[in-house]
Formats: sequence, C-alpha cells, structure tokens
Amino acid sequence: MLALALLLATDPLLTWMDGIAQKQLDQRQLEIAKVRTRDQAKRRAAVVREKILRSIGGLPATRTPLNAKVTGKLMNPSYTMEKVVFESLPHFYVTANLYLPKTPGRHPAVLVQAGHTTLGKTETHQLSANLAAKGFVALTFDPIGLGERIQALDPRTRRHAGGCCANEHLQAGAQAALIGESVARYFIWDAMRAIDYLETRPEVDPQRIGAAGCSGGGCLTTYIAALDPRIKAAAPACYTNSYRLLFSGPHPDSEMSLPGFLGSGLDHADLFEMAAPTPWLILATEGDYFTPPGAKMVYDEVRGWYGLFDAADRVKFFVGSGPHGTPHETRESIYEWMIRWLNDGKGEVKEGEVPLYPDSELQVTASGQVQDLPGSLKVHELIRARYRELRKPKAPAALLAELRRMVVGDSFGEPQTQYYAGHGGPALVVVNAALSAEQIEKLGVPAMAVTVRDSPASLDKRPYLANWLANTRAENIGLNLSAMRANDISKAVALLAAKPGVDPKRIRVLAKGVDGVWALMAAAVDQRIASVWIDKLPHDFQSALGQPLNTRLFDVLIPGFLLHWEMSDLIALMGKRPLVLTDPVDWNGMPVEATSPFRARLTGETIEELATR
Repeated sequence: MLALALLLATDPLLTWMDGIAQKQLDQRQLEIAKVRTRDQAKRRAAVVREKILRSIGGLPATRTPLNAKVTGKLMNPSYTMEKVVFESLPHFYVTANLYLPKTPGRHPAVLVQAGHTTLGKTETHQLSANLAAKGFVALTFDPIGLGERIQALDPRTRRHAGGCCANEHLQAGAQAALIGESVARYFIWDAMRAIDYLETRPEVDPQRIGAAGCSGGGCLTTYIAALDPRIKAAAPACYTNSYRLLFSGPHPDSEMSLPGFLGSGLDHADLFEMAAPTPWLILATEGDYFTPPGAKMVYDEVRGWYGLFDAADRVKFFVGSGPHGTPHETRESIYEWMIRWLNDGKGEVKEGEVPLYPDSELQVTASGQVQDLPGSLKVHELIRARYRELRKPKAPAALLAELRRMVVGDSFGEPQTQYYAGHGGPALVVVNAALSAEQIEKLGVPAMAVTVRDSPASLDKRPYLANWLANTRAENIGLNLSAMRANDISKAVALLAAKPGVDPKRIRVLAKGVDGVWALMAAAVDQRIASVWIDKLPHDFQSALGQPLNTRLFDVLIPGFLLHWEMSDLIALMGKRPLVLTDPVDWNGMPVEATSPFRARLTGETIEELATR
C-alpha cells in the first residue's frame, strides 16, 4: 500500500483518474447493498450479463462447423494425449491438447485455459496431465497470440515480431476498440467452441464440465464460467481482484479489461455473482501482483452474495506460496475442487508423478503455427471483416457533435506549457515538442509549447504501443484520453490568446505524427485555432485494421470512431481554415503516397516557412 501511495503522489493524472474510479466503486457498493433477496440478485445478474455482452460487441450468432482434426497422439500408462485443431470461426484455427483418462466410459472434463506465456497450451501440461490421470478429460488450447497462434510472426526468428503474447492482445484490443468492441469477444468465443468440442467427445459427460486457468487463463476461466452455464465449477487463479486496488496497480490488458467496466458500475465480483450458484475456487499467491488482499475483497463480497442462494459453501478462497503462477499446493487445490464438484468427491487430491513431454512433442501443426494452414485467418482480419459488416457512415456534422460532447473542460487542471514571447507575427501552439525550443526561438513569434497530459507510471515502454495503459484506464472509467489531450491543446490556445501582443485570430497549431489527431480534434471544436500544420499524420484509420502491428494506435482511440467516420472527416471539420498536411505515413511511420489533402514537403522547404505560412 505504501508503494501505491508513492506512485499516486508522483503521477497526477493517475491520481485524478483513480479518484474517479474510487467514486464509481463507491456508487457500485451502494447498489450492491440494495440487493437483499435472491430475486434482486437474479435481476442484477441479468443486467450485468447484458452490459458485458454489449461491451464486447456480443458473441457470434452462429456456431459454424468445428472441422476438428486429430493430428497426432501421445500414449503412456497414465493418460493419452491427442493433438487437436478446430475452427472456432471459419478458418480461425485453434490448436489444442486433449488429455484422456485410461479408464473407459464418460468422464468429467475440465477446460484448462493458458496464461500469458509464449508456451500457450503447454504451460498447463502438468496440471492437465494430472487431471487426466485422476479420471478427468482435460482440454487446453492456445489463446490468440500464444503457442501456435502468433499473430505477428517474425519470419526470420519464428517469434513474436511485436513482443510476447500480451502485446498482440493489446494490438488487437486497439483495433477492436476502433469499431466499438473488445477483443475479449474472440477469446471468449474460442473457449465456448472448446466446450462445444468437448461435448462432441464420447469420453466426456457434458453435464460435468469445469474450467480452470491462471493469469490470462484465470480471466478467461472467469468469463466463460460467468457467461456459459455449461461450466459447473470454476477455479480462476492469479486474476481475481477488486479495482479498488487493481485500477492503479497491475491493470490487465485488452481482453482482460472490458471497455467502460467501472463506468458501467461493475467490478470483478460481478462476474462471479452473475453465475450464482456455480461453485468458484478463487486462487491467489502470496507474492502476486494481483494481490491476495484484492482477491479477498472479491471473495468476501461474492460469499455474502452466495448466501442469498444458501450456497456460501460454493465459494472458497485459497492463497498459494510464491509469485504469480500455480504452485504445487494451488494445483492440488484445483484437483480437490474439481473432484468435489464434478466427481462426487471421489478421487485422489495429491498430485502424482505423470509422464511429461517437451513442448516440441505437444505441437499440433506441422510447422508450429496455424498461419501456415490453408486459408488461415488472424484476429485483425476478423476485426476488419466485422468492421465491414457493422460500418454505418455518418456525416462530419455528427462527428462535430460527438467531439463537442467529448472535448470539454474537466477538473484535472492546466496542461504543462512553456511560453515564448517572440516579436509579433502569427502565434503558434506547438504540441508535444513538434518543434524544439531552439526552433521555436528561431522563429521569433509568440508561441506556447504544450505537453499534453500523460501518466508516466503507466508507460511500460512496450514496442509499438506507447502509453496503452493510460488510455485503457481512462476508457475503463468512461473517459477518453484523446479527447482530454485535445482539451489540453485548446487550453493552451486560450493561454496564448491571453498573452499581450498576441492576435487571437492568428493562432496556428503545430503537431507531428499521431499527435496531429488531437490537434484536429481540438481545431474541430475550437474556432480560435485559425490554421493547423501537421507533419507525418497517419493518412487514415481503416488501414490500421489491415495488419497485426500498429504504432501508437492506442493514443488516438475514440471507441467506435471507425464505424462512422474516417480521418478525412476529422480533416473536413477544419472547414475553410488553412490546413497543411505534409508527408503522410502509415501506422508504423512509413511514408505513403501524398494524395489530396496531403502533400509532400518540397525540397528546400524550411520549418520557418511551414510553421508561419
């Protein structure tokens, strides 16, 4: 708690947003206190379910053929393991390992979800093999971006081109947000189709299916148990936490952090409560960054909630030793839970010695990656297809109304600025060092350099992603960081206009790269901005859906923006005011053809000419 206090003390934006989050959680707690009967609990559960499904964009309406294939088999005295590939959506391949007991007949089954490691499904090898040895069918699969499902593969190294697994989730998360959805939609659907596959197997009793997983797998376990009534017992590990601590702590990535979650009046406990009275084993570890105190907050509330169903014994809390993960005692607590609820309490809880295999022997596809299968699709291609399905263009006037709603004053305070007096001429607002101090002074005109708000503690310096976390936190509480940054630019315009000798009708905004989106947003709602120059602006938004990796897409996210508008619509809101857009680029900063209204910078064209024209 001391570390958290120190963090907040040095990060004003995080402190401000955390204050909003805590007030939202206070309001939620008042609503929870009103639920005093089983009927009231069921009504809230229905509302929560609707909110969650709406936030992710719903689930696919059709269960298309799985087209499942077994590509190999490993056999030993303890269990049999089959290598399976199926399609959760047409040509969206899921690689899985199916662990089967040696005994005949139908068995209880456990869907075992992998966490955020490069291994994917093989991370759960020991847990899954032991479940099979104890008489359970265990199915574990590669989540998107892990194992054999890398989305941005470096062809030279056969590794992630943009950094491991969670980075790919964030990339897809930004793309899904552009069309007003969550990439969690595809993670959840993969898990639901995995249950569909279990139901096709003659070895499985479909009335006795459970789910377990750690970290990202704990998150997916929670989602699937909350949303799919076929799950009869669940054991999520190292994920469960209250946003009382989680908001300013180890905030989870895109599929683990649903859009507008706190702003909709929700916390992790809602996911558990909506499934009442499904049995839950809430697991934590002593040294986890998803801290035991935060998990205990959820457990305490959920246990009280389950009391309304006379089912308090169906919720248990267990803390294992060590850091983030599933140590020996945690795994044994999972065996015990599944034996209790899925096998009438009959079975050996103690973990045994079972044959284990190297990762290479658990591989399902011949090449080790599903992208090499004929017609294989990646998640960004599903999101792009979804965009084409949902797109409903609206006029720029509707965009202007939306921006006026979003780009408004707030209680955060004034932006960081540096004033340069100059000697007359057009006045400049320079965004985030689009020009250096030396360049501004050389121009000799009145200028205000503005550094828009940011959260230094949130910046983890992952490749391509910029400050994804600050943007995610803002979205979680129902705010938009792009709009707040546009507001900072507008505040800088006001500060500059008030300076002596500044002509308020001759204020120009200068920005570079992705920051130019905020400048266009500010100019749309602030007519004091007489003209704008943006260098190296991404030329459109749609192209961001055409590739698995984009740079700084999170920094300009307006949820659902691309369903209705494009960069051209933002540009159109400049009206007849002068606008210079030079050297357009794609979403990785590479030059693209400079078609109107963009133009290439001319040979010999100086900063002075472009800045003050």
